Amino acid sequence: MGLWTLLEGLLLLANSLAILNEDRFLAPRGWSFSDFSGGKTKTSKGQLIGLINATQYLRVPLALLNSICIIVKLVSG
Repeated sequence: MGLWTLLEGLLLLANSLAILNEDRFLAPRGWSFSDFSGGKTKTSKGQLIGLINATQYLRVPLALLNSICIIVKLVSG
């Protein structure tokens, strides 16, 4: 496994976190960001919810990274 494969895997993971809908998927399971806006963000669950929230705000740079990855794959074969 090379560095490029690892970066592609991280990009796929970021894509999967960015498409999660808070109202339809996260809130019914108790993973809403508003539940952890207090002092409970130091737990691992709170940090994971913060990561999901951060990736949802970075959708435009994520789309650019996806485009770059597709272009590199098309050129390199």
